[in-house]
Amino acid sequence: MARIAGVNIPQNKLVQVGLTYIFGIGSKFSKQICAELQIPSNKRVHQLSDEQILKIREYIDKKFTVEGDLRRETS
Repeated sequence: MARIAGVNIPQNKLVQVGLTYIFGIGSKFSKQICAELQIPSNKRVHQLSDEQILKIREYIDKKFTVEGDLRRETS
């Protein structure tokens, strides 16, 4: 199971849909992440290599405020 930003991403979802399970990433940013990292839109989470998952983690850590940090800011 892929774990990104402290969230377990469902295995059988498309990557673009799976990334929306992370608080702070919606459809727009999910598509942007996939486009920047050149991940095909028809790829599922269980088809991602460890290298691709690591790239997604690093990209999200650099560019976005998500999950706990975002929840603290908004509250």
